[in-house]
Amino acid sequence: MKKSALFAFGVILLLSMSACAQKNNQNNPNQGKENPEMKKTLVVYFSATGTTKAAAQRLAKEHNADLYEITPEQPYTAADLDWRDKTSRSTVEMKDKSSRPAIKGKCENIADYDTVWIGFPVWWYTAPTIVNTFIEAHDLSGKVLNVFATSGGSGVEGSANDLKKAYPQYKWGESRLMN
Repeated sequence: MKKSALFAFGVILLLSMSACAQKNNQNNPNQGKENPEMKKTLVVYFSATGTTKAAAQRLAKEHNADLYEITPEQPYTAADLDWRDKTSRSTVEMKDKSSRPAIKGKCENIADYDTVWIGFPVWWYTAPTIVNTFIEAHDLSGKVLNVFATSGGSGVEGSANDLKKAYPQYKWGESRLMN
């Protein structure tokens, strides 16, 4: 009698565990399966002073993403970044919307990513023109492009809208201001 009660209890326990597993799989059909279409995320950033780099590192950690730095062929000096000087490199570049500062290298494995976050410091209420250099050097078709920015006083909306208008062929997602 004890053996049959113990056996019945075991069967009931096994059935209830099976029902829980089925319920969990209904909520997440990919649970327990390898997903060959696993989405990969890349955080691309330009950082002139290190502020945007720190934000990019936090964002990459948050999204379990890889990092890629947009590196200018000619690094920016403190004098280049003096926005009060009308002849500084950054001022001259930002006045000329067709300016495309040269970058070192190219992200060779960009095709591996489904989502790309593009980050930068806000300069003159928009993205620095070196960001356009990166975008124009890569095929971003079929990816969701998100924007993040750092700024001492402006929002990210204007920058994101400028990029969306300049590159309407791409699918743009969210935008985020980070400190």
